[in-house]
Amino acid sequence: MDVLMPQLGETVAEGKLTKWLKKVGDVVAAGELLFEIETDKTSMEVPTMVGGVIIEIRVQEGETVPVSSIVARIEGENAGESASRSQTAAISPAATPPLAVAVMQTAASAPVAQPGPAREIDPFNAVVSPAKNFGRATLPGGMKITPLARRLAAQSGIDASKLQGSGPHGRITAADVSRSVVVPAVSSGGSPPIGVTADQVMAIYKDVPHREIPLDGMRKTIARRLVESKQTVPHFYLTTDVSIEELLDIRTRINASVAVRVSVNDFVVKAYALALQKVPGANSVFAGDRVLQLEQSDVGVAVSVEGGLFTPIVRNAQAKSLSTISAEIKDLASRAKERKLTPGEYQGGSAAVSNLGMLGVREFAAIINPPQATILAVGAGERRPVETEGGGMRWESKMTVTLSVDHRVVDGALGAELLAAFKAIVENPLSILL
Repeated sequence: MDVLMPQLGETVAEGKLTKWLKKVGDVVAAGELLFEIETDKTSMEVPTMVGGVIIEIRVQEGETVPVSSIVARIEGENAGESASRSQTAAISPAATPPLAVAVMQTAASAPVAQPGPAREIDPFNAVVSPAKNFGRATLPGGMKITPLARRLAAQSGIDASKLQGSGPHGRITAADVSRSVVVPAVSSGGSPPIGVTADQVMAIYKDVPHREIPLDGMRKTIARRLVESKQTVPHFYLTTDVSIEELLDIRTRINASVAVRVSVNDFVVKAYALALQKVPGANSVFAGDRVLQLEQSDVGVAVSVEGGLFTPIVRNAQAKSLSTISAEIKDLASRAKERKLTPGEYQGGSAAVSNLGMLGVREFAAIINPPQATILAVGAGERRPVETEGGGMRWESKMTVTLSVDHRVVDGALGAELLAAFKAIVENPLSILL
């Protein structure tokens, strides 16, 4: 029985095996925890679905390997019996947890036909992804393709069935898709711009004392996704100043009278969720050849963690109270710092909020997290002079917010309407409480 590196989330292409809980020669029973893994988004313990003896460990602690790579092998009578049960359960998704099916499958068993039209399933890759996720995991020619490769191929307009896979068992990977992308030549006739290579950088700083810090999975993913966002998403930015005088007064009274303490960011998330409902055209995501307009406001909240960033999603935020949003954000942020979020808690959403005001940043522009169409960058609240009607001057608490917009989804006027709706709600905070 081959033990495989599981896939946790559609965009996860590799995992780092951080700790073995068993060793070669150990007898394990079905359900026992076998090893710990860490991806760019989460960490978890992986159980074995079969009983038997561990006869081989192929991936050592600290190694990072692509999903579906063989990390160990288990042998024994229980392993063989459980393998047969596992293969049967794979045909009925309700009978077996998806993670378990992805972790343990037999490569040696014969293919099994699914009910309905004649169609064989390779037991090594028995899990079939839904078509809505940029196509199926099995291409018409029978080749397998990873979720990230499917997304990149769809976004780049590449026919994945014509590619040659370099992954395990000929699986098409994201690297295979990236190599097939044709970069258009610049109009001047010169070579297309490329980034500075690691060797070039090392050559520049070879005589300068330094310490090398290898990129972990999270940092690699952040680097890749940010470059992808800035290169493929046509950003534009809208900035305005928002009065938070009344909001701060109401927040002070709420925190003085109830046990649950709410923050300015909680108000911002709720206000932005309500604004998206008032301007439904902006509550949308880009999906290749179409735009998906969402009915509820699922707002991501940027959370800084050691070595990177998470953006967990507050689902249906427009319908939740401030206290519920506050408690949910605290819980998501706490588990994000421990890398205990599930993919369903940070994938999706139509918009996000990034708040650096608590760090004293007055104004900034955030990078959109595809496929979301907008992200609101929130600066610090501060006392600023405001001209009165009589030509005098008074002081008022204000903050600067910048809306980053995907122009493929939201045009300038619609983006301005969204920002105006957000400003009106924040400056009339009683509407948030109703």
